[in-house]
Amino acid sequence: MNDSGMPAWLAKSIVNGLLIGLAALSLAPLLWMFAVSLMQPGEASAFPPPLWPADPTLHNYRELFSRMGMGRYLFNSFLVSTVVTVIAVLLNTLAGYAFAKLKFPGREGVFRVLLAALVIPAQVSMMPLFLMLKQMGLINSYAGAVVPGMAGIFGIFLVRQYARSIPDELLEAPRIDGAGELRIFFQIVLPALRPILVTLAIFSFLGAWNDFMWPLIVLSDQDLQTLPVALASLSREHVQDNEMMMAGSVVTVVPVLLLFLVLQRYYLQGLLVGSVKG
Repeated sequence: MNDSGMPAWLAKSIVNGLLIGLAALSLAPLLWMFAVSLMQPGEASAFPPPLWPADPTLHNYRELFSRMGMGRYLFNSFLVSTVVTVIAVLLNTLAGYAFAKLKFPGREGVFRVLLAALVIPAQVSMMPLFLMLKQMGLINSYAGAVVPGMAGIFGIFLVRQYARSIPDELLEAPRIDGAGELRIFFQIVLPALRPILVTLAIFSFLGAWNDFMWPLIVLSDQDLQTLPVALASLSREHVQDNEMMMAGSVVTVVPVLLLFLVLQRYYLQGLLVGSVKG
């Protein structure tokens, strides 16, 4: 019996039932999206719409990759997201570690300014950034799509809070032995930050993969477009082709979903440990 007088097994059953129900509600749209992607052209337009294809087919996926060039857009998204992730993890980790463990003039003031900048919407900086990249000749290039995600205030804050838990003695000992700051960072700090690095990498990859506005602005060449932009263009050209649109959505969602499922243990560990130690 618990404090409310309800048997423990009944309370556990109610909680588990609610969780299972919420999980089913969350997964239902994804499952129906996958089912529609396997339907024959026009089948999903019936009323009421079927829950599962009568004759499953991969026709919509073949059309996406053979006629719509989805493979090119998939490559673009992987390239941009991977480069953004690698650079963002490195730069955010360097900055977060510096704010956490290195002493330099104005450290706290600069960090407070960064935190204050969190309230500024990202859309506000898009026009100045676009004009800067235009002067540098990076418009309509992969580099132009990568620049905004190379470092982020939230990533710096995340790493700083976690890095503060590293004992100072662990860093002072190699300094006494004559080790340089870069050697300390790569041989001692990075291994200690592994859980939060995975969390940061997931955030960076998902942000770059799902980004729609910036690639739409900076990439005018169709061969350079990423999946979200290509999917939006596809929806305008095939507004009535629900099955093909759902196939495109599956191609867009599945890679990041698999990435999250594979790394979820490290992701949760980074969040929980960071929240406790920060």
